[in-house]
Amino acid sequence: MKLFYDIANAGFYVYSTFIIGYFIFVNTFYFTMLAVSFSAIVHYLRRNKFCDYTVIMQSELTPAISILAPAYNESATCVHSTHSLLKLNYPTAEVIFINDGSKDDTLEVMIREFGLVKTQRVYVQKIFTQPVLGIYISTKKEYKNLILVNKCNGGKADALNVGINVSRYPLMCAIDADSILEDDALLKVVKPFLDNNRVIAVGGIVRIANGCTVEHGRVKEIRLSKKFIPSFQVVEYFRAYLSGRMGWSALNGLLIISGAFGLFLKEIVLAVGGYKHDTVGEDMELVVRMHRHCKENKIPYGVEFVPDPVCWTEAPETLKVLGRQRNRWHRGLIDTLLIHKRMLCNPRYGVLGTLAVPYFFFIEMLGPIIEAIGYIAVLAGFFLRIINVQIFILFFVVSVVYGVMFSVGAVLLEEISFHRYPRLQDLLKLMFLGVIENFGYRQLTVWWRVRSFWDYFRGVKTWGAMHRVGFANQAKK
Repeated sequence: MKLFYDIANAGFYVYSTFIIGYFIFVNTFYFTMLAVSFSAIVHYLRRNKFCDYTVIMQSELTPAISILAPAYNESATCVHSTHSLLKLNYPTAEVIFINDGSKDDTLEVMIREFGLVKTQRVYVQKIFTQPVLGIYISTKKEYKNLILVNKCNGGKADALNVGINVSRYPLMCAIDADSILEDDALLKVVKPFLDNNRVIAVGGIVRIANGCTVEHGRVKEIRLSKKFIPSFQVVEYFRAYLSGRMGWSALNGLLIISGAFGLFLKEIVLAVGGYKHDTVGEDMELVVRMHRHCKENKIPYGVEFVPDPVCWTEAPETLKVLGRQRNRWHRGLIDTLLIHKRMLCNPRYGVLGTLAVPYFFFIEMLGPIIEAIGYIAVLAGFFLRIINVQIFILFFVVSVVYGVMFSVGAVLLEEISFHRYPRLQDLLKLMFLGVIENFGYRQLTVWWRVRSFWDYFRGVKTWGAMHRVGFANQAKK
């Protein structure tokens, strides 16, 4: 028994030393990225303070954009979203709505709302896709820039590839059909392409629409949801975008452009073969493949993130749906990193190989497993009475304080920079959520991400049902 106790004690000591070292490294890195993000946002705001976007709007040199909106069972939100896309302030843009074999009445709703009729247009496959059943245009003059493609179900990546095949313009904007872009979003997200002809992709910030008032495809009043689950996600999005992607963009190591809102140079997308259809992380995988293509072919390029163009999306409101989403996101991360494992710690790929990919591999991907094992080790330590209670309490308090600082720091970064939530009570609620998310909510997200490893290695490829209540109903919640 004493031998077992000694082995357990030694093992616990070794693991504790590893955890403390990992904790110090991770939090030092987070603080560094928060500082880099803050500096990048200040630089962005100064550079664009006096920018006149009407010049972009009126210039003949502004590149045309094809907006791709794939949809599967989106009858609750497709009308509001499409109206918002058609009303965007941009000189030349087409909206391509791709109905990916929806089982609900998405197609019928769109045909009825926008007066669509089937055409005889020939579908040319530059990228191989599932069969297209029909291409529709509107009989109404105000919707002349709308194209609807009805296709057999093949998944989001396949639907986006169909949109790429149908599109006419040099830039393609991939969004979710349940998303709403602000009026000037395209003008702001296209600016990096005009400032630097080496830019191949730009991502914009995604915000949570739950609780907001949406009228005719526009967010009229910004409010937090009365429910805790979508409000927790607001804090998470601030951390991910403002203190994460902004920093990686400044280092030219941005590996993720959200599938909800990204602008791409179609020439490069076609060169790498479009979206990969057999992964649930098609948005991240495409960006990593574009990075890799340019690095391996010695093509000067840039991938940027801009924090100002806003895309509003409907977040899950139940733990069940949220769990499916986080499971899918992490499976996509695992798949992308394993597909491109050659880039891991490979100096040939510059900051990507030496910093970005290792970060996502060792911290983002493996972090949940390390944290979960830590919870198990602590429980075992208490059970075997080999844990120093004072040291444990100190470490726990410090870890919570660090977590709170990152969350509150991201909220304050949003407030100082963009002040999107005008009500003081919403700001205070976000800070409060940044504190209490460490007690229960964080552990749930860890469990969902750990479970994703089991699902990934047993071959699960499904997205899981994502129930939507619709933008029209958000203000009531």
